[in-house]
Amino acid sequence: MNFLAELGPLVLALALVAGVVLAAVLLYRTHDDDAGPASARQAVISPEIREQLSEAEESLRRQLVEAELRSLRAQISPHFIYNSLNAIAASIPTDPVRARELVLDFADFTRYSLRAEGEYTTLREELAAVESYVLLEKARFGERIQVKLQIAPEVLGVQIPFLAVQPLVENAVRHGVDSDTGSGTVWLRAADTATHAEISVEDDGPGADPEAIRQVLHGAASNAHIGVRNVDLRLRQAYGAAAGLVVETAPGAGMKVSMRVPKFQPDPVRTEPPNAQRQPVTQSPPARQPGEDLGAS
Repeated sequence: MNFLAELGPLVLALALVAGVVLAAVLLYRTHDDDAGPASARQAVISPEIREQLSEAEESLRRQLVEAELRSLRAQISPHFIYNSLNAIAASIPTDPVRARELVLDFADFTRYSLRAEGEYTTLREELAAVESYVLLEKARFGERIQVKLQIAPEVLGVQIPFLAVQPLVENAVRHGVDSDTGSGTVWLRAADTATHAEISVEDDGPGADPEAIRQVLHGAASNAHIGVRNVDLRLRQAYGAAAGLVVETAPGAGMKVSMRVPKFQPDPVRTEPPNAQRQPVTQSPPARQPGEDLGAS
């Protein structure tokens, strides 16, 4: 097996840039007459060099996840900023008290989203950011958008990756509001299962093609559902390949995005390659349950 070919030229190039010493690689001719021309080559690498390459690849993957998080922090939608400021400005003449509240919500949300410290936060803190985000969106949509919560108090203190829930709610608002009626409902649930917190964000919008979502999760270039891809990548970095998002959707059936987060302080683990086995995207239509209305007056 050609180990260099396994890693690929990009990883090797990045390893060299990172200062990894690859040492000497012995090349030899194959002696198998059935193996092909005498010019065929096979790379032989010592276990020590393999370990160096593996460590370099892991370091580079961690740097990629950190870069993804920095990118997500910087991806506060210009449209969201414009719409929020426009809603604030529109409230000033008629309801200055409401305008002041929206300014505080906007400040709280941007402060949380752009904070520099920590890869993890508590579910309670993330939900506070979600509330600020939803209140700003409701200033624009009014009662056309409803966000309902069902949160088990036992999981409020669970550590989760920073910005793991809010982007999913934003995705549901952006893609889950029915384009025909201009309205929609989002359900945010967090349940306690003794060892894990099960968190889901669900909408009753137009849904999506499961294959399109699968391609997004596997890294296909797309401006849609970027936050979902980012959260999936960071969950797998934190808890392993099996901990990625589970997406249930179909055209006309809404979308449900779920995660299972262990109820202990996470230790970063090795991320599997982007094509590692993951939970499938299914076509199951979302279930409907009543809950608390976030941002209701």
